[in-house]
This record gives sequence, C-alpha cells and structure tokens, in this order.
Amino acid sequence: MALICIVQIHSADAAERPNIVFILADDLGYGDVKAFGGEKCNIDTPHFDQMCSDGMRFTDAHVTDSVCVPSRTSIMTGRYAFRFGKAEQGGPWGFTGLRFPESQHTLGDMFRSGGYATGYVGKWHLGTRMTTHDGKVQGPENTDFTKPIQIGPTDYGFDECFFLPGSLDMFPYAFIRDKQWQGKVTAQKGWSAFNRIGPAAEDFVDSEVLSHFCREAGTFIQRRARQPNPFFLYVALTAPHTPTSPEAEFRGRSRIGVYGDFVMNTDACIGRIRQQLVDAGVAGNTVIMVASDHGPGHYSGRRLEATANQMQEMEKDGHHSTGIWRGYKFSAFEGGLRIPFAAVWPGVIKPGSVSDALIGMNDLMATWADIAQIKLLKKQAPDSSSFLAVLKNPGNSHRKTLVINGTRSSALRDGPWKLILGPGSGSSGQFYTEPKSEDAWKKAIEIFGRTPRNQKELEHPTFVQLYNLNDDPTEKVDVSADYPGRMKKMIMEYKSIIRDGRSTPGISLSNDRDIKAFRPPAFVWQK
Repeated sequence: MALICIVQIHSADAAERPNIVFILADDLGYGDVKAFGGEKCNIDTPHFDQMCSDGMRFTDAHVTDSVCVPSRTSIMTGRYAFRFGKAEQGGPWGFTGLRFPESQHTLGDMFRSGGYATGYVGKWHLGTRMTTHDGKVQGPENTDFTKPIQIGPTDYGFDECFFLPGSLDMFPYAFIRDKQWQGKVTAQKGWSAFNRIGPAAEDFVDSEVLSHFCREAGTFIQRRARQPNPFFLYVALTAPHTPTSPEAEFRGRSRIGVYGDFVMNTDACIGRIRQQLVDAGVAGNTVIMVASDHGPGHYSGRRLEATANQMQEMEKDGHHSTGIWRGYKFSAFEGGLRIPFAAVWPGVIKPGSVSDALIGMNDLMATWADIAQIKLLKKQAPDSSSFLAVLKNPGNSHRKTLVINGTRSSALRDGPWKLILGPGSGSSGQFYTEPKSEDAWKKAIEIFGRTPRNQKELEHPTFVQLYNLNDDPTEKVDVSADYPGRMKKMIMEYKSIIRDGRSTPGISLSNDRDIKAFRPPAFVWQK
C-alpha cells in the first residue's frame, strides 16, 4: 500500500473541534516499530513510521498496566485501574463480566456530551452482560447467541460499535454489532497459540479479523464525515497478539518470519485507516493517535504455538520486540510498559517532532477533552492530565509522576527515577519475566533475615528496587540502598496517590476498594 500524503491546513482551522481517531494495537512492542526500535527492529513498519514523520513521536510513553484489561480500563476512564472494585461476575475469556458499572464516566460519555458522534471498532475486553438461557452468569454453555447482549459499548457512550468481546485467542469467536451477535454462533473453533476451543460464528476466520475492523472503521468514517458534528473513533486492533494470524497477502512478507508478517499486517491497518480519512476528505481536520496496549508477550514468535521465551530466539537474530528495554508483557520493567506512541494533527503538531515528555495513556481523556473543548467535572478522569501543550510544542514537559503496574507489583515513575514496589520482575504465571516474583520474594526474605511483619517493613531496600533510567535505561543496577531518601520520598508519593483517590489536582476521592502499596505473594505473611 502506498504511503499517503496529508494536506496541511491552517492551524486556527485545525484547532476548531477536530475529529479524533485512536488506533490501539494489541501486544505491539516498542521495538516492533522501526521508528522506535531503530537498528534493533528488523520489521518494516512504513505506516507507523510515516505517522512519526507526519507528526510527533513520543519516546517516554507508557501504559498504566502491562496486561490488557487494566491498561484499557485506564485509557477508557482516565482513572487508574487499581482504584476499581471487583468486576461483575462472568465466564471465561471473552465471557468476562463488566469491569466497571454503567455509571462509570468513559471516553464515549465524554465525547457524546461534547456533541461528538462516537464509534468503537475492535477488541473490547472490558466486559459485557450477555443474555443467557437460564438467567445465570454467562458462559460458553448457557449464552443465548440468538438474543442481543444486555450491556456493551453502546451503554458506555458509544453511538455505534462493532466488536469482539475479548482477544482473538479468547472465545467466543464472533462479532457483535451494537448488541446483536453477527452470524450463526453454532460452531466450535480454536486457533493457533493456545488453541482455546469454544463457541464461534460459522463464518468466523481468524486471519480475516483485521480486514473486518478496517472496513468497519472506513464505513464509520465515510458516514460520519458527511455529518455536521465531529466524530471520535476508537479502533482496537487484535494484533499482533496471538494467535499470529496474518492476512494471506502478508504471509511470508517479513524477513523474520510469521511474527513479523503479523506486525506488518498490523502496521498496514494504520495506513488503511489514514487513507480512509483522506478518501472521506477529513484527514486535514482529524487528530489521529496510534499506540499499543502494553509490551509484547515473549511467547510470540516464529512458531504459531505459544512457547515461553520465543522472542529470545528472534533477539539472537537481531530483532528485539522490546527495543533496548528490559522485560516483557506482565512485568513491571520498561519492556512491558513503555510503548510506541505517535500523534498527527495537521497544522498543529509539527511534522517530524519528537517529545521526551513522560506520558501515560491514562492522559488521553484529559488531552482529548482539551482538544475537543469539553469540560471535565472535578470527579471525572482523576488520573488523567492533558498533554495538549506538548502536542503544540514538543519541548514542553508534562507529568512528573506516573503509576505503572506489573501483574505482581506496582511501580512509580518520578522524572528519570523509577521505584518498583517489590523484588523481581513483578510478573508471575507461565510467561513471567525473569526473575519470577515468587522466587525474588523468597530470596529477599532470606537476605532480610526473617519474614517481614507488616507493610511498613516492606519499605526496606531489600524489598524494593530503584533505578535512574537516565543513567541505567535497562534497569540493571538497583540503587535503592544508595539513595534511601529518594526511595522513601517516592514511597510516600505513591501512598498519597492511593490515599487521595486521584493523582491530579482537585478534591480527594474514594477508591472502590482497599489498596496496599505492596502486593507480595501470600506466603510472605505466613509464619
């Protein structure tokens, strides 16, 4: 696909209520994009690279969590996911229940309140409430696929949607338009990687999903471009997350194998959607941003079966999906949390600009509110801070602190400093990053000399990690024992963010549950 050319328009015109399109890739690593990975990237990504040439590239952008559901929750609400209470009960994988109540203020609600038309296309994975045959909790056996779902994206502020309930390797494998299942969901299917067999639409094919999403995005853009009101479109791609299922035209295209093919396919979606904006005549007055929901899972690679540490095989041959950063998906290290992120806004963002400002994807809500001239209430988006000033001038700074989370421990950025509240990688389970959380805790207790008695004792340097990313970007040298004052200060900062219920200026709010700074394994407290 040929690269596109965007016609520049006068900045005063561009600033008046532009359309906003957000494309979110799934498991795309910082080093999977040539413009970010440089020599450590052996995949061609011309469309993401073109985004960086036409707009602004962010080198210090992060998601709040290194796993998809909480990461997407923070994006959708402008609120750290750890503040939310227990999700509504649901079934496995794509049958998960609502992650937050209908009353929660979302991006869809915000844009709709400002007069925007709102659309959602792609992976949802924030929970639904489905209709069941027996009135019990939804699952593979009792969901009635002939009846509309009860709650979905249209109940969170989106005028229209076309979505997959979970990831592409999570049944049910069927699309939902607004609230109606698409096709006859009477088959049982599963795909490569984890081969999870479950309910599927008879005509559902894994390698055709990206094409469906791009077509749906184009249809929304063409229809809304003819309307007087601006629009917001959220496109959540299912790639390059497993199953590694590139479209036929991309198979064999990459020099590093099928994983590279799928990344190239993902990259092409960016080009398709940008071209759709051009074809609809609205590219000149549209802000488009592209990001990933977190770092890559090391179980992806040249083999279709999910296999631990596959990415290390590609690294030996020169392709590093995480770039220079340490760790992978699920971890509290940078490789799981630092993402490729670029923005284009003709006439406002200077082409080819680069920002080193610390940005969180939870900041998108406040930023888009500023762009769309929508006023947020004090209780809304309590962890979202607008970086509009950075978009206008890449030399401007943004936030000083940001909470980021692995699946087993949290971390706090404070300028170049990064504090991890726990030993090890902050990840566990089958696909952990070394060192595994449980193993690291056992070793730390051995060094400490006894079992810690309470959370306060966990503030000892033995149980935390401190890095200066300016001096040590690969997080190799823990300096917590050398800077006890810095360590204690950052622990207090993190506690205040928890206590206040918000990380932005304003009235204190309540969290939905009790939150502790440290999240050690259960055995730590056993006598």
